[in-house]
Amino acid sequence: MNTQHNTFQPMPLDVLIIGAGLSGIGTAHALASQCPDKRYTILEARHTIGGTWDLFRYPGIRSDSDMYTLSYSFKPWYNRKAIADGADIRRYIEETAEEAGIAHNIRFHHKVKAAEWSTEEACWTVTAQVTVSDGTVEDKIFKARLLSVCAGYYSYDEGYRPDFPNESAFKGQIIHPQFWPENLDYAGKRVVVIGSGATAVTLIPAMAKTAAHVTMLQRSPSYVVSRPLEDGIARNLQKWLPLPAAHAATRWKNVLVGSFFYRIARTKPELFKDRLLQMVKMHVGPGVDMKHFTPSYKPWDQRICAVPDGDLFQDLRSGRASVVTDTIDSFTPTGIKLGSGEEIEADIIVTATGLKLNALGDVKVTVDGEAVKPGDHMAYKGMMLSDIPNLVLTFGYTNSSWTLKAELTANYTCRLLRYMDRKGYQIAMPKRDPQVADAPFLDFTSGYVQRAAGMLPRQGDRKPWQVYQNYMQDKLTIQYGRVDDGVMQFK
Repeated sequence: MNTQHNTFQPMPLDVLIIGAGLSGIGTAHALASQCPDKRYTILEARHTIGGTWDLFRYPGIRSDSDMYTLSYSFKPWYNRKAIADGADIRRYIEETAEEAGIAHNIRFHHKVKAAEWSTEEACWTVTAQVTVSDGTVEDKIFKARLLSVCAGYYSYDEGYRPDFPNESAFKGQIIHPQFWPENLDYAGKRVVVIGSGATAVTLIPAMAKTAAHVTMLQRSPSYVVSRPLEDGIARNLQKWLPLPAAHAATRWKNVLVGSFFYRIARTKPELFKDRLLQMVKMHVGPGVDMKHFTPSYKPWDQRICAVPDGDLFQDLRSGRASVVTDTIDSFTPTGIKLGSGEEIEADIIVTATGLKLNALGDVKVTVDGEAVKPGDHMAYKGMMLSDIPNLVLTFGYTNSSWTLKAELTANYTCRLLRYMDRKGYQIAMPKRDPQVADAPFLDFTSGYVQRAAGMLPRQGDRKPWQVYQNYMQDKLTIQYGRVDDGVMQFK
């Protein structure tokens, strides 16, 4: 049953945050500490804090970025694991919200459907669908001066799931990792995981512990690198320095090391590729054909998969898991028939086929009655959209930890609000110069990015419209650059 129930607040909020995940809680913390006079509310569609780290519950779910950069700069990561489990990350986010008094500003079961900007009012009117205790759904209205979209970059409601020929013939279970069944029993079962990305390389070692056998079936290989589960330098620093200082030192160490290797990968791709493949060969040994780990693309044309302490390689060496590179001809009653004619038998098939990207959290946005299509707009410093007033979009890095860019964005939001207060401005809007040529928002060949190319904003060929995958460059531009830079227009 759908009912209409509009509740107008007596005064607009200063900031309305969409999403109570890593970005939303970080933005709320920045507002509470840097703009304590600002009124804000977080609207969260789900029932709890955590975003990605609560939604995904498949076996082995973990970060593929180190936790000293994925965690917040203001809250040291004290867990021994540098590559952390999803449950530990979720608890960390919950602790942050509780310690900062953020939790009482979150409205759960509030799914934002529409946001309408009025220049006359200098205000956003946001409509959220609210599920109430008896199961009915109401529309609730919020007004806010600034909208902070921290809803991530993919759909929570559906993953990317291609249709495979003759799927209905398969007699076992077909599962997408985004919607993992609770208490799924795969002990002693033959499992095929379709995919070669971060989800696949995470699932396989976790399932191989009890499954009869796990096969990674990939159409094409990805780069996979072993990383230490624990950061030895971080642990030593924690023995000699106060925890905040040790955390900051480790964070900067990992930022600089990551930037160094990324630069080598992009400037000397063949050298970097050779080194990656040498490392893989050392881990998998002579029993695994290197064709399964030799991609056709250059390093960082797609995200590099990290496996802690080489767990995937250990399972391949032991025979608990195997990898097959081939195409799918069709599903059969007992498994998958490959393009080569071979058949892989399976009791469970996991389609680790990727995410469905979206922009603005699937919120229908209008400005003075005109519908907004993000693909028609250009990203200002990678965090606002051209000709869209008072809207900040949090989008992290593809080659590093999401939180690094999310924190810069949250801190900039506070800088912008304080500047507007000092000058008496109500509206801030980056104005695009028609002479700025555009380019794709992400220079990535991954399928999930290519499928969403027309949906994501564009980037430009010059500052401040370029989207850097470089924390140091962004820090200089966003944290220390002028707010009133001639591109940002104020009223």
